[in-house]
Amino acid sequence: MSFRSKTGWSGALIACLSVLVATLIRSALEPIGNFYYLPLVPAVIVTALLARRGAVVLAILLAIGANLWLVPRESTLDAITNAALFAVIAWVIAEVCRRLIDSLEQARALTRDLALREMLLDTIVATTPIVTLDREGRTRRVTPAAADLLGVDREAAMAQPFASLLPGFDDAALAKARQGGEVLSPSSGPWTSGNIETPGSPLTLHANVLPDDIAPEHIVLTLGDQSQAETIRKGERDLNDKLSSVWRLNSMGEMAATLAHELNQPLTAATVYLHAGQAELTRLGTVAEGPARTIDLAKTQLLRAGDIIRRMREQVATGSRSFTEERASLIVLDLAPVFALTGQDTDTTIALDVEENDDQVLADRIQIQQALANLVRNAVDAVIGREGARVTVTGRTLGADGYEIAVCDNGDGIPEDRIDSIFHPMATTKAGGMGLGLSVTRSIVESHGATLVVSRNSQGGATFSFRLPRPTESEI
Repeated sequence: MSFRSKTGWSGALIACLSVLVATLIRSALEPIGNFYYLPLVPAVIVTALLARRGAVVLAILLAIGANLWLVPRESTLDAITNAALFAVIAWVIAEVCRRLIDSLEQARALTRDLALREMLLDTIVATTPIVTLDREGRTRRVTPAAADLLGVDREAAMAQPFASLLPGFDDAALAKARQGGEVLSPSSGPWTSGNIETPGSPLTLHANVLPDDIAPEHIVLTLGDQSQAETIRKGERDLNDKLSSVWRLNSMGEMAATLAHELNQPLTAATVYLHAGQAELTRLGTVAEGPARTIDLAKTQLLRAGDIIRRMREQVATGSRSFTEERASLIVLDLAPVFALTGQDTDTTIALDVEENDDQVLADRIQIQQALANLVRNAVDAVIGREGARVTVTGRTLGADGYEIAVCDNGDGIPEDRIDSIFHPMATTKAGGMGLGLSVTRSIVESHGATLVVSRNSQGGATFSFRLPRPTESEI
């Protein structure tokens, strides 16, 4: 901020007061000797320091006038010469004073600007992970951000070899740092903060070499935290996986629609042939009762497959499902022959324990049977090869809350960290599996307004359960 007066009137007042005071001092000194213009020079200096150039001119003129009034001159030429000489000297002194003030103001502004810049630089450095090393690789300076990233105490890290702060920073890495540029991580893996037992965030190192006349610092290491970049890259990989999964699901949807259309005719033909074969066996009498029952079961499953395909076509075409009033116990018990064959083939006991009273529900019979078959098949896969392998299908009435169907196994159960991912499409641990069983099952259950719940049972295995809703009067 300038000390000079900003207005003409105040500058003129300063000039008048300065010259008046200087004149009074000169008059007081008159008995001592003839000082002429010398006592008036401070008046011009004060005016130059406090006012603008116009006020300086006024002060010079007033000083000349006061001197001519107080000191008689021998000649006009002498008066003019002395006045001109005073005016030149006073103006030069005034300009020197003005330059001095300007320099002081500029120095003050530069000092203030440098202080702000230093404060900004300190803030930037404090928030940037930077470590300086001497020629021997010992730590000379550690910023707070670097201390937090490395997980060390700043005071304790001083004068310590940097290798003790960052695992793997050996003599080869120090030699590379002396050349400047990025310091590549060792072959054992990326730079990581922390220690070998508990590694922290992945890091990058970039080195800059200071001039030789700067001591004791010689190398400036800038540390980069790569944890956020790793998170972004992981998110990109997950997104690509999801996009790939969606693309495959779309392709499978198109394939399913095509299969639903193309398989209907051969299934119908196979059913007709089985019916004809069953009629031929019936003519043989009681000898063919066993094969006839087996063919009847096969025909039932073909008809069920045809119903599934028909429902798939309807859903693809209209996007709707057909819910009717059903008995939940019969939905389960109708699958008993299929479960019996599955148990025989895999040496697994599949037990049915369903309540048959008060079991009226609103459901798509075929879709619920498909979901239940998927759950039983997964449960059998979970216990196959285990001694005493057992799968239990239970059905319990819950009154107004509906009817609950559960599939339990005595396998190893599902780890807590995989419970959410097992329902994702394409997620499977089976060789040759497509990872669609549980995803389709959950979609079927949720379309009935229910939730597919997975939990660990008392035997240590997994239990999948869902509740079917009761039919309301308006829906009946």
